[in-house]
Amino acid sequence: VMLYMENGWLLCQSIFGVLMAGGVFMVANPQTKAAKLSFMLDDSEAAVLLLQTHLLRNCVEILPERTHLQTIVYQGSLSEPPPDRRFISLEGFLAGDASLRPVAAAATDLATLIYTSGTTGTPKAVMLSHNNIVFTAGSIADYLGFVAEDVVLVVLPMAFSYGLYQLLCTVAVGARLVVERSFAFPASVYQRIQQESVTMMASVPSIFATMVASHAKSPLCFPTLRALTNAAAALPEAHITKILEIFPNAGLYKMYGQTECARGCYLPPSLIEKKVGSVGIAIPGTEALVLDEQGKAVGPGVPGVLHLRGPHVMQGYWRQPDSTAKALVPGPTPGERMLCTRDWFTLDEEGFLYFVSRSDDIIKTRGEKVSPLEVEQVLHGIEGVTEAAVVGVPDELHGQAVRAYVVLGEGVELTQKDIELVCRSQLENYMVPRDVLFVPSLPKTESGKLLRRALVS
Repeated sequence: VMLYMENGWLLCQSIFGVLMAGGVFMVANPQTKAAKLSFMLDDSEAAVLLLQTHLLRNCVEILPERTHLQTIVYQGSLSEPPPDRRFISLEGFLAGDASLRPVAAAATDLATLIYTSGTTGTPKAVMLSHNNIVFTAGSIADYLGFVAEDVVLVVLPMAFSYGLYQLLCTVAVGARLVVERSFAFPASVYQRIQQESVTMMASVPSIFATMVASHAKSPLCFPTLRALTNAAAALPEAHITKILEIFPNAGLYKMYGQTECARGCYLPPSLIEKKVGSVGIAIPGTEALVLDEQGKAVGPGVPGVLHLRGPHVMQGYWRQPDSTAKALVPGPTPGERMLCTRDWFTLDEEGFLYFVSRSDDIIKTRGEKVSPLEVEQVLHGIEGVTEAAVVGVPDELHGQAVRAYVVLGEGVELTQKDIELVCRSQLENYMVPRDVLFVPSLPKTESGKLLRRALVS
């Protein structure tokens, strides 16, 4: 079941409704455009689409071709429902079958697919079982100290694991969740924090940076917060002092993770000053290994690739056995598969992890992943563009920003605004290049392959 909707009570209910019905849910970001929606629907062969009516305009043209879709349930009013017989209102759907009962599931059954961009430019669906979700939510709740009395604020999209686990952890301990559609209107979020006496909040560097900027103009103070978390990108050290001014009673947890495992490691707040730059240790119930190219553990200060062991590791990529085989490699025990993150790390003398660099070209911006090839495909579709390359460049606010290098055909005149308009019509907002640089040619190897790294060196 694809859930194409914004953060809200309906999305939360729908996730658990699908699970109780014995189904597999996948959440599509409300920013997702028709082309990617088509891919996700076809790749997953979704039988049901549940969406909000204001998002129907983004996908109404592609739905007739998706013959595997048996039912399209919409929430909200439509002046004129589409003639497609598969369409049914949420009210009509619920009224039509009062005999719905929960369906038992095995711990190893597939529970969700979370689509994430890969180095090929084609989104990959991470497969997570009920056991994956229950264990990971429990482990996160353990090290963050979730309790039933907590009030948890979620502003991150539940289409991504970081946002999704705010819901799952809250429900796991019986706490209360305050759901915001996004952080688009900071003043509204600040008001909700105060009104609801929020105690926990998950964030990314761009949100923290906005808060720091707001604090500089008019001092902010949220004393009810006891825990803050940061993931998706490194938090600038200069912001930490200001963040702790805004949240004087909160501990700040720095973390690292991937969709393939949700969370890999965390740094306790008490060690932020002592372990500057570290992302900590493995989450409870798991193990983190830093290995060299021969699969042997490296010593302190020696770079190696991070490997993760534990029940949080995904089942694999949906219908992509080759990609699964590269990501899930043999572990220390017979038959075990552990996650090869393909990210380079070092360890200190006490075993704390330090991120070095990514092995692939994925861009992390605004807490989300961007595949350069996915953006390049759109750029290459613009008339007059002969070549294009996309890279990530450092950005204080978002961790990284998307930069496009474009080669135009002879006599062609295009501006950055022209490029942006096309990109905005086909890509999520966070994928749209911040910078567009027009160049006469792109650096290549002797065999003609693009030298992407030369663009950012």
